Amino acid sequence: MSGLSNRDAYRLMFREYPDVVDIEQMRTMLGGIGIKTAYKLLQKKEIEGFKIGRAYRIPKISIITYLGEAQKSCKSGCNLPL
Repeated sequence: MSGLSNRDAYRLMFREYPDVVDIEQMRTMLGGIGIKTAYKLLQKKEIEGFKIGRAYRIPKISIITYLGEAQKSCKSGCNLPL
């Protein structure tokens, strides 16, 4: 997030989403990734989430943190890690 703190990024990014999102919302936030990729990110703890019953819930800050870490470890034009 090029110099933004997590707090600033949280206020600026994904304003239209609630603080805790479901898997479909997460997929949209990450550019329309596939369902299998989304579950892999959660299962490998690349993105922190929790389950309520059988459904995942993902704090929005976890997605923002993931994007920030991916940007740091990545040169321009690379794919996000799985």
